[in-house]
Amino acid sequence: MNKIISKEQFSEKVFCIVVEAPLIAHSCRAGNFVIVRVDKNSERVPYTIAKADPEKGTLTMVIQEVGLSSTKLCELEPGDSVLDIVGPLGNASRIENYGTVICAGGGIGIAAILPILTALKKAGNRVISVLAGRTKELVIMVDDVAKYSDEVIIMTDDGSYGKKGVVTVGVEEVIQREHVDKVVAIGPPMMMKFTSLMAKKYGIPNDVSLNTIMVDGTGMCGACRLTIGGKTKFVCIDGPEFNGDLVDWDEMFKRMGTFKGVEREEMERKSTNVRHTDDTSDRQPIPTKDQMKPSEETKAELSELTDRNAEWRTVLRKSMKPKERTAIERVVMPELDPVYRATTRLEEVNKGLTKEMAMREAQRCLDCAKPTCVEGCPVNINIPSFIKNIERGQFLNAARVLKDTSALPAVCGRVCPQEKQCESRCIHLKMNEPAVAIGYLERFAADYERESGNIALPELEPANGIKVAVIGSGPAGLSFAGDMIKRGFEVYVFEALHEIGGVLKYGIPEFRLPNSIVEVEVENLRKQGVHFQTDTIVGKTISVEELEQGGFKGIFVGSGAGLPNFMGIPGENSINILSSNEYLTRVNLMDAANPDTDTPIIIGKKVLVVGGGNTAMDSCRTAKRLGAEVTLVYRRSLEEMPARAEEVKHAQEEGINFLTLHNPKEYLADENGRVSGAILDVMELGEPDESGRRRPKTTGKTVTIDCDQVVVAVGVSPNPLVPKSIEGLELGRKNTIAVNDEMQSSKPEIYAGGDIVRGGATVILAMGDGRRAALNMANKLLGKA
Repeated sequence: MNKIISKEQFSEKVFCIVVEAPLIAHSCRAGNFVIVRVDKNSERVPYTIAKADPEKGTLTMVIQEVGLSSTKLCELEPGDSVLDIVGPLGNASRIENYGTVICAGGGIGIAAILPILTALKKAGNRVISVLAGRTKELVIMVDDVAKYSDEVIIMTDDGSYGKKGVVTVGVEEVIQREHVDKVVAIGPPMMMKFTSLMAKKYGIPNDVSLNTIMVDGTGMCGACRLTIGGKTKFVCIDGPEFNGDLVDWDEMFKRMGTFKGVEREEMERKSTNVRHTDDTSDRQPIPTKDQMKPSEETKAELSELTDRNAEWRTVLRKSMKPKERTAIERVVMPELDPVYRATTRLEEVNKGLTKEMAMREAQRCLDCAKPTCVEGCPVNINIPSFIKNIERGQFLNAARVLKDTSALPAVCGRVCPQEKQCESRCIHLKMNEPAVAIGYLERFAADYERESGNIALPELEPANGIKVAVIGSGPAGLSFAGDMIKRGFEVYVFEALHEIGGVLKYGIPEFRLPNSIVEVEVENLRKQGVHFQTDTIVGKTISVEELEQGGFKGIFVGSGAGLPNFMGIPGENSINILSSNEYLTRVNLMDAANPDTDTPIIIGKKVLVVGGGNTAMDSCRTAKRLGAEVTLVYRRSLEEMPARAEEVKHAQEEGINFLTLHNPKEYLADENGRVSGAILDVMELGEPDESGRRRPKTTGKTVTIDCDQVVVAVGVSPNPLVPKSIEGLELGRKNTIAVNDEMQSSKPEIYAGGDIVRGGATVILAMGDGRRAALNMANKLLGKA
C-alpha cells in the first residue's frame, strides 16, 4: 500500500498527486515511469514520474482522468492509499551536455518532461522550454519548469496564455533564431510527431517519450510494441525514449486506439452504477492458521513413511500378487462435460479422483526395488512411498511424503507433463500396460490434505541467521525458497508483479489450475517463514548490490522467460494481435473478462491461435470460453505437437478447430488497423531437426482465412531486465543466464534456474532447478561444499 500525501487539482480532469514510494523514489532517474494499480479491480496503468524526493521517499505524478482506473486514482484524497506501485520502469533519459536543447512539453507531458529538462540543465545545457496546451489551465507546472530553464515559451491554441499557436510554432521560432543541438518532445502523440518532423526538417536530433498501452511494464506482455526504425521494439524495456525520426507514427496512432470503444462502454456503465458479479463459487478459501493443525495420521516419522522395508510396506506389497496389480485397469480422470466446460472459465476441467479410485489406482504400483519413475522426476519425489501410503488409506501421510521434496504438489499434480517424465519411466510400460497415474495420485493426495484442513508443514532445521534472496516467485523461485527455509535460512522472495506465483498465476487458466490452489501452496511457504515482497523489480526497484549490502549472502534468480516471441511477419503489429502472455495475463491475472474489473479486453469472434504448445492450448481454450470460434494454426502435424496429450484432447473435445501444417505468412488489417485476416503458408514435413521432430517447410501454396483476433503463442525468451542489471554476469544463448552443473552463475554468490536459464521449459523442470540450486547454495554457505 502506498499512502497519498497530497493532492492538487490543476484543471477539471488533471490532478497532481504525491504518494509514498521510498524504494522507487531512491532509485528512479529522469525518464523513468511507474505502473499503478489503484485497487484489486483496477487496471495496471503506466504514469510518468514528474518528481522524486529520495529524502522524503515520495513520488509526484500528474494524472489526467481518462478511463476507469485513472478516474479512481484522481478521486482519492490525502490519507488514502494506492494498492500497488511498481517501478522505476523503462530506461533513464540519455543525459549529457549537448549544448542548446529545446524541451517541448504538451499538456500533462509537461510534467513528464520536467525531470528530463532538470537533468539536462544540471548537465550544463542551455535549456529552452516550449510549453503548450489548448487553454491556459492546461499549461501546468510553469514555475517548476522555469527553475531549470534558460527560457520558457508558452503556446496556447486559443491564445489565452502566452502566444497563440501550437507547440511547433514555438519550436520553429527558436530554431530560426539560434543554433539548437537537440530537441526533446513529450506530450500527445500528434504533438510529438510534428515536433519530431520539425526537428528533422532542420536536421536536429530529436527524442520523443512514448506512453503506450501496457499491462506489466516489464516486457512480459508485448502490448507496448511498436515499429521503430523498421524493427519491433517494446516501449517498456527498449524505451520509453526513441529517436522520433524512426517511430512509425501511423502505427502508433492506430495501436493507441485499441481499447477506445471498450473503455467508452466501461465509463458509460460506471456512470449508471451497474455492477456485475462473476461466478467464483468454485474458488476454494485459503485455510486459516487454526485449520493447519496436524491430525493423528501425521504423527508418524517421515523415515517410517518412506522406508520400503518397513513392516507396513512389506505387508502391503505381499497383499496382492504382481499379476493382480498389473491386471487393474488404469483409472480414468473424471471430467466436466465438454459442452458445459467450454462455457466456464473458473471451473476445473479435471474433477479429481475419489478415495476409492485413488486407492485402486495405487494398487497398480508394484513398489519396485529400483523405482525408475523417481529417476524421471526432476524434483526426486519418493513416488512409490507416497503411492503406497495412498493404497493403505494414509492420505495425509502421502501428502507429507510429497512435500518432503516438492513445494508445490497440488500444482505439479495438475500441470506437469508426467507422461514425459515420471510416468514415462514406469515399469508398466515395459509390460505394454499404461503407466501408473502418478500425476492424478499426486493431485489427489495434495487436494485431500488441503480440503481436510489438516495441512502439515515440513520440519525446519534450526535458524542459521543467513539471509538469501529469491528473484521471481514462479515455480523455480518457490521451489528454491521452500528448500532453503527448511534448511534454516532466512528467505526473502522479490516479485515484480502484484501477486505471488509468476507464470502459475498469469499464464495458466483457472480451468486448469485454480488460483486458490496456488494461493494455498504460497500460504504454506509463508507459514514456514518465507517472506514475500511484491511490486519489486530487482535491477530497477532495488539493485543486486543493494541486496548484498543489505546482508544477503546468496541470490537465486528465477525471473523466468517472460519476453514473448513474435514471428516478425507483415501486419503482426495490427490491432488485436496479442502475445499469449498478454492475452492470458489480461484474462487470468487481471480478470479482464469480469465486468467488475477495469482492465480492458476485446472479445474476438473469430480467433486464430498460433502455436502448438501448452500455452497455445491454454489460449485457444480460453478464447472458446469467452465465446469465440477458435482455430489453432500449427506449422507441423498433430503428431509433432509439443502440448500435453491431455490438453490436446481437451481442446478437441471443446470444439477447437485444428489447422495443422499451416503457418502465418502475413496478417491483413482493415482501414482502422484492426486485424481482419491471415495469409497462411501451406506446409509439409521434411527431415527431422535437432528436436527429433520433422522440420516443416513451405509448399509454395497459401490460403487466406478471416479472423478478428490473433493470439501468438510461439514461445518466449528470457526477460533481460535482471541479467542486464548485474555487472559481470555471464550470459548464454538468447540472454539466458549461464550456469554450471550446480546452477551457479559466473558470479559465485548468484545462482539461477528455470526459464531464465533454460529459455522456456516446464513447471517441474524449473522446480528441479530450484531444488538443485538450493542444495548447492546451502552447502556453500554452510561450508559443506
